[in-house]
Amino acid sequence: MTAARFAAAYAALAAAHEVADHWVQTDRLAVAKGRPDRDGVIACAEHVITYTATQAVALHAVHRVTGARLSWKRAAVGLAVSAVTHYVADRQGGHWRDEDPKGIVRLAAETGHAGWLQRDPNAGYLMDQAWHKGWIAVAALIAGSGGDR
Repeated sequence: MTAARFAAAYAALAAAHEVADHWVQTDRLAVAKGRPDRDGVIACAEHVITYTATQAVALHAVHRVTGARLSWKRAAVGLAVSAVTHYVADRQGGHWRDEDPKGIVRLAAETGHAGWLQRDPNAGYLMDQAWHKGWIAVAALIAGSGGDR
């Protein structure tokens, strides 16, 4: 893997993340995706499908336009990592005020961030975005490795 291929994959995945999470995702999906019922499961799956499709288009553009020559197999695995970790966070998210916080909110509280979560109304969102972007880096490492195929 070249540093350039990783950087191109990361830039594409991170930009696509912002577009997919904030522009492509509909209000209906954003509101429903965390509900603890069948409708929540379906809404989150719909969101992750459009999210992953947006990232796939971005990786394809990098491959075609920049000459980065990404391996489609590795790109698919990277997209799967991004999709699964995105689904887990969006389904298992929660709020620090919940009696029994779940997912990344619980993880954040258990790793010493409970005070910040309680004081800053943006902390939960920021922890969510940091989770996503950390996994996007892993996905970019996978997608940017190999190549020349």
